[in-house]
Amino acid sequence: MTLRGTFLLAAAMVPAMAAELGDCRRHEHYGRLSEAQICYSALVRDSSPYVRAEGYWGLGRYNEANDQFRLAVEAEPENPAYRVAWGRMFLEHYQKADAAGLFQEALELDKTNAGAILGLARVAAAGFEAKAVDLARDALAQDSDLLEAQELLAFLALEDVNEAGAAEEAEKALDMSDEALDAMAVLAAIDWLHDKTESPWMDRILEINPVYGQAYATAGHFFVLNRRYEEGIEFYKRALELNPRLWKARSELGVNLMRMGREEEARRELERCYENGFRDAATVNTLRLMDSYKNFKTFKESKTLLRLHSKEAELLQPYFQSEFDRAMAVFEKKYRTTLPEPVRIEVYPDHEDFAVRTMGMPGLGALGVTFGNVVAMDSPSGRPPGSFHWASTLWHELSHVYTLHMTGHRVPRWFTEGMAVHEETATSPEWGDRMSPPVIMALKEKKLLPVASLDRGFIRPAYPNQVVVSYFQAGKICDYIKERWGYDALLGMLAEFKEAQPTPSVIESQLKQSPEEFDEGFLAWLDGHTKKTVDGFEEWQKKVKALAALADMGDPGGVIRQGPAIRDIYPEYVEDGNVYEMIAQAYLEKGDKNGAIGELRRYMLAGGRNPAVLKQLAGLQDEAGDKRAAAETLDRLNLIYPVNDEELHRKLGDLWFELGEVDGAVREYRAVVAMNPLDQAASQYDLAKAYRAAGRYEDAMEHVILSLEAAPGYRPAQEMLLDLSSGKKD
Repeated sequence: MTLRGTFLLAAAMVPAMAAELGDCRRHEHYGRLSEAQICYSALVRDSSPYVRAEGYWGLGRYNEANDQFRLAVEAEPENPAYRVAWGRMFLEHYQKADAAGLFQEALELDKTNAGAILGLARVAAAGFEAKAVDLARDALAQDSDLLEAQELLAFLALEDVNEAGAAEEAEKALDMSDEALDAMAVLAAIDWLHDKTESPWMDRILEINPVYGQAYATAGHFFVLNRRYEEGIEFYKRALELNPRLWKARSELGVNLMRMGREEEARRELERCYENGFRDAATVNTLRLMDSYKNFKTFKESKTLLRLHSKEAELLQPYFQSEFDRAMAVFEKKYRTTLPEPVRIEVYPDHEDFAVRTMGMPGLGALGVTFGNVVAMDSPSGRPPGSFHWASTLWHELSHVYTLHMTGHRVPRWFTEGMAVHEETATSPEWGDRMSPPVIMALKEKKLLPVASLDRGFIRPAYPNQVVVSYFQAGKICDYIKERWGYDALLGMLAEFKEAQPTPSVIESQLKQSPEEFDEGFLAWLDGHTKKTVDGFEEWQKKVKALAALADMGDPGGVIRQGPAIRDIYPEYVEDGNVYEMIAQAYLEKGDKNGAIGELRRYMLAGGRNPAVLKQLAGLQDEAGDKRAAAETLDRLNLIYPVNDEELHRKLGDLWFELGEVDGAVREYRAVVAMNPLDQAASQYDLAKAYRAAGRYEDAMEHVILSLEAAPGYRPAQEMLLDLSSGKKD
């Protein structure tokens, strides 16, 4: 949407000033761009700093405009309209915080200022905040003729996947003005989202403004929001065909080309923005990110492409490639489809790089994101140890690749997220996110959304943590459908979503229930699975504190007696201060290592991910003589946090070697070498030893020589070199 559009002129302006600025805006409105530029150029010669500011802004010369707005506010500090205009310029230039500050200052001068309220609505809308709707309505309450606020309501309703509401709000805008271009753009977007090749609304727009490419850019926004990225790209291109100077649309085109892996095209568009002075955060940061790709290594297979940062590529590649291949094989079978082109996964050790890769997406879980057949995700090294399960995230995102492909990118957000969450725990009950306290409170307060409107919980959350709650709800809905109707029902729903059928219709067709009946059955089923924890949550909180106090007082027997009942109220809680660890420590204090092993194993199977705790469990299992269990525990840890832990890989390599699992030993000793350990001689020797046991004698020779290069006098390596040189293989 445009930011100038219908705009409140400063009350202090004399009629001549207002007329001149109004002429410039009318030229823009009707697509007379050359005339508008001439008009704005005339304004910069005006004696009023405010008028000069508007002129520079109209010319896209933001720095000069900023200086003149500052002078205008200094000259008339009590005039809120100058602050509103200045804030809108900042918002157009994507400086949201500065814009919001100026809008707030304007409201301090005039608490009913509709322009300032509308400005805050736009700031909130840019962040997909629920209060954007309320603020837009507040602006209309202060000025019922404020067309732009009404158009914003239509835009927000369509973002909320409420097409009927969006059309209704757009019609209200057209009642206010039959030249409401942005309202017509929303109506045209609705037509195009339903695969209409043409829209009469676009015809009307072009009759008024033959170069109003912003309408196509609006459609591009909604297609991207609905994960229909390639179609969104085409709409941004159409926008630029009408008006090549729509720099924000060009930036969005570049960003989305980059998202789809079309990096050369992306760079061309973004560099053109930069060279023409459009240097918002998305443009600049994306160019910097693409510059950093020289520091990445790419591993290509027939069906996969894996991009890892060079500093950790050798370490992570075996683990990521293994899960990548396994997930693709499982999903090909489950979804009964073969993808037409290779899937690409990019893994970012710097979370800020990942954030740039995914910027502007609503409801982002901030661990991974999928753009068609391209997946971007955090590396385990980009997060605190144990804070997320990278393998679970990888499977989650690859599920999106399949559901988006199978539905032509028409699957609603709630269903593709629900399927992805479902697939995590279907792969392993230990994977996926646990039921968190915010989810428990949402269940307790009955805040779950009806299935027909569940998308809203992802796009514009109405309360803190609603996105987390919506992920949980969507995943449980898919669990419920699979349990009651079978996995084929989920596949049947995907087939109907491909035909762009809405959620209520798909529920009725596939599950033979109304959405209301489905919600009733689902909530009853969910209550049966969560009631003990939800009802006992407050009691659990109190008892956990009391149990911790008991442990601090040195009463391990009391912890062991009381702990299990407390643990079982909320068995999914495996974060800091969990009961599992308290009980295990109590067993250790009493000298009962088997009891500790049993409790820590419960912790692991409940989804516990703390590397220190899992290593403690493996150590106890090894001491007890159960080397296979110890190896399997450490193997789980590789799917959580395999970086920065030479001890983990060396120990696991030793265990696999002792167990005769030489392939596992090779992988782990390779990981040690990839971490550039201090003891190169021993590390290279261990790898040579594993290669020799695997019958890979050339590899064994290579690494035993590397061992001796690091320490020529290292006796075990000398002996192996003699054996290999003489043909002695074992």
